[in-house]
Amino acid sequence: MTTKVYALLVLMVALMVLPSRAAAQTVNGLWDATVLVNNGALEIPFRFELSGSGSNVKGSFFNGDDKTTSTSGSLENGKLTLSFDELGTKLEAVLKDGRLEGEYSRGTRGAPYPFAAKRFTAVPAGDANIPQIAGLWNVQVGKSSKGEAAWQLIVRQSGAEVSAVILRIDGDTGTLTGTYRDGKFALSHFSGARPLRLELTPGSEGTLAVVQNTDKPLTALRAEQADAKGLPKPSDPSRFTSVKDPTEPFRFSFPDLDGKIVSNSDARFAGKVVIVAIGGSWCPNCHDETPFLVELYKKYKKQGLEIVELSFEEEAQIKNPVRVRAFNKRYGVDYTVLIPGEPKELNDKVPQGVNLNSFPTTFFLGRDGRVRSAHAGFPGKASGKFHTEMKEDVTALVERLLAEKPAQTSASK
Repeated sequence: MTTKVYALLVLMVALMVLPSRAAAQTVNGLWDATVLVNNGALEIPFRFELSGSGSNVKGSFFNGDDKTTSTSGSLENGKLTLSFDELGTKLEAVLKDGRLEGEYSRGTRGAPYPFAAKRFTAVPAGDANIPQIAGLWNVQVGKSSKGEAAWQLIVRQSGAEVSAVILRIDGDTGTLTGTYRDGKFALSHFSGARPLRLELTPGSEGTLAVVQNTDKPLTALRAEQADAKGLPKPSDPSRFTSVKDPTEPFRFSFPDLDGKIVSNSDARFAGKVVIVAIGGSWCPNCHDETPFLVELYKKYKKQGLEIVELSFEEEAQIKNPVRVRAFNKRYGVDYTVLIPGEPKELNDKVPQGVNLNSFPTTFFLGRDGRVRSAHAGFPGKASGKFHTEMKEDVTALVERLLAEKPAQTSASK
């Protein structure tokens, strides 16, 4: 064999090997991932999906069937980089021996979470005798940091597979998923925010022991059982927050993203129905609420609806609201967005509020500028009927307010 022929054969073999090596670097498909939270003390497992290659890789977190997909990403020389602009976060990991290891940077929201992932593998069925826990539960919490006595726990079940949502006054946890094993249901959730691990242990008399992360156990009873015992019910979000004097106009005067001061007394709001939505681009339940607000604005703007978002942000975002702009772009927000200050300044900036402690909280103003209703929190799609009922109730309220005639001014009489 001549030297030239030998060299040619070597080159051909090399060309055949290269694609297989590249293929070995593919990340497409589902992954079993984890982040470490609470300074590395708690591991949160979750499902993750990757697709694409080279400079066009996408990663997706899951909230039930909904996905939060990266805005940009790449896989170069075994290094995976994904950016989630509307969350202000970035995932960086190294692919080695079929595993991904790195960290999930939370931007201005705190220290990174260590991240690891391996290829998805189906979990074998657990115990044969699986308790049936599907349904609506009342979780007795004594008194939460927001003054609640109880939460809703919504459970769906198919054999050993279970999904659950805790609905509190500020909104829900997102969909937690898991299985039954060793006498309890172990569930978890991470959608790029609000990491949570939940254990549900069936007890005597049909109760559930509910443990969030490493907190003390709480007791849950089926809703009808709790009612029969006269136990405290979850707070009514439509009665949780109010204003000190409902006869006064609701006032605001804050800068928009370009620094221009916008006030409730501006001509654009005169005689309009105004929704004042208090939230922040960091707030997971505000991500749930915003698509609905966008939908309302598109439908009713021409009939006289205005929406003003009071977006409370961290100091870094106030100085340079990169994440806020990405949030608005992601959801197609074209109503007014103002930046009043940091979350800790909520009650100083909105002094008319009573029991105002939830992100989001939404005030509904009639054409006279006065608060006609207030709603704490927002139940996302994961909350099922509570989400549907909330949207129906708010839509009906907006239509009633729009149907009212604007108050006549002295000049028009």
